[in-house]
Amino acid sequence: MKILFFGDVVGRVGRQAVKYFLPKLVEKYQVDFVIANGENVTHGKGLIEKHYNELIDNGVDCITLGNHYMSKDTIMDYIDDATALVRPLNLSKRIGGSGSVLFEVNGVKIRVTNILGTAFMKEEVSSPYYSFKQLVDSLGDEDSIHIVDYHGEATSEKICFGYVFDGLVSAVVGTHTHVQTNDAHILENGTGFICDAGMCGAYGGVLGFEKHSVMNKTLYGDKSRFEIDENATPMVNCVVIDVDEISKKCREIFPVTLVEKK
Repeated sequence: MKILFFGDVVGRVGRQAVKYFLPKLVEKYQVDFVIANGENVTHGKGLIEKHYNELIDNGVDCITLGNHYMSKDTIMDYIDDATALVRPLNLSKRIGGSGSVLFEVNGVKIRVTNILGTAFMKEEVSSPYYSFKQLVDSLGDEDSIHIVDYHGEATSEKICFGYVFDGLVSAVVGTHTHVQTNDAHILENGTGFICDAGMCGAYGGVLGFEKHSVMNKTLYGDKSRFEIDENATPMVNCVVIDVDEISKKCREIFPVTLVEKK
């Protein structure tokens, strides 16, 4: 089973990049199932229903979230009906939806779970470890491929999580930092791992945003928000995961970066 995982999709440029590259990647790597982190899809923060549907219409099978899950509060209007949307499992407050969703592709079950980290994060969440352990225990002998989107800031936190659940899930893919890491590998007991899948958005900016708006706020204390350069060159960071359908172990995991030529 080949799974394609897109890093954080940032704004319209990110959506365009996914739309452009997704069919090419699916064909090249014979992909069966597509996941994208969508917490930055709408103008860089949050996810409105229109953009949720846009990603699904363009070939994404599952959309995960992260710390900006409530940045567009209209999510409450559709989250319970969005069957392909996975919000963080370990939220302290109830917002509807589900933190772990089971899909089926050609008779093979694929579970996708979204976890929100705690290091350097302001959101109120329960322990990522205990929340996920409770989920794993409740699943019992469920025979499914299991992909975890660990949305967190600290690489050490993600790595520890990967070690703890090595062999119990098919892959742990980190999101949130918008920078693709060079550590894709298979852990000792068969779990694929990478600290961060990266992001889909504007090439040559900062985290998918127009670089000067980020520099002005980060370096000089400007109060304005991060802007997106709508004319920027689109780029995608993604991860290809090959999982054995019988053992549910990862056979191969590797990152891909593509920049649209103009």
